[in-house]
Amino acid sequence: MVPLYAGVELGGTKVICGLAYENGNLQERKEIRTLAPQHTLPQIRAILDAFVMDHGQFAALGIGTFGPVRLDRSAPDFGHLGPSPKTLWRNCDLYGFFRQWLAVPIALDTDVSAAAIGEVKWGAAVGCETAVYITVGTGIGGGVIVAGRPVHGLLHPELGHMRVQRAAGDEFSGSCPCHMDCVEGMAAGPAIVQRWGSQLAQLPPGHSAYKLIAHYLAHLVTNVILLVAPQKIVLGGGVMSNRALFPLIRKKVQRLLNGFIAIDQIENRIDDLIVPPGLDADAGVLGAIATAIETGSSKKPT
Repeated sequence: MVPLYAGVELGGTKVICGLAYENGNLQERKEIRTLAPQHTLPQIRAILDAFVMDHGQFAALGIGTFGPVRLDRSAPDFGHLGPSPKTLWRNCDLYGFFRQWLAVPIALDTDVSAAAIGEVKWGAAVGCETAVYITVGTGIGGGVIVAGRPVHGLLHPELGHMRVQRAAGDEFSGSCPCHMDCVEGMAAGPAIVQRWGSQLAQLPPGHSAYKLIAHYLAHLVTNVILLVAPQKIVLGGGVMSNRALFPLIRKKVQRLLNGFIAIDQIENRIDDLIVPPGLDADAGVLGAIATAIETGSSKKPT
């Protein structure tokens, strides 16, 4: 019998649960809103139980969650969420919730690392040993793949909380509850709504908001290029569904680098370096499934 693998993308706004074979073809996809954990987690369990009822037991589960989350398996608080801006989820024992009722292997990573894994395996970054996925939505986060593996260390990368150069004349204080004017605080969805009273998609294409948001995102992307030197930078999330941002970000990145990295991918082919997701809105859940496939190959619970 060909095994199936389950994935859960727990995002700041919505949860996507999926079921797929090893080739990444989704057999099931269910989406719910992210509410408080006491409401959301039982709904996820009900969806996964329904998958089992309809298809039989899946071989492993992968979870990609918003952060920060403890990923050190030797730590006593492994799988617990940290000081998330979603305060109701702080200290939630996410891994423990799934472990208490599932006997299959469970993989855990951030939602953006999962999306990066998905894009490398099946999407816009196939064939890349080094790639970065950045999501711009309710928050801003980034998953970093180096030598084909997601980067973990003391915790995991938190690219959206970098401080970057403030745009000239921008007096907005920032919306991040921890850092105020980090990139997330200046350019994520909540910051856009606070600045202009609506989502970016509701503003006309020529609105000054596009140039200002592109300024902050281009600074973030430039820092990532200088730090990681990725072969591909994938920009996803609800804000980046506004495709008019891409040419603005690419041009600003070129101006910021100012010929310092004088290679063809920057100078002439930046459209192929900074790209939208190949997996669209399913990058996270497919990446979670990809981690489940890798973890499930051990054939024992983790």
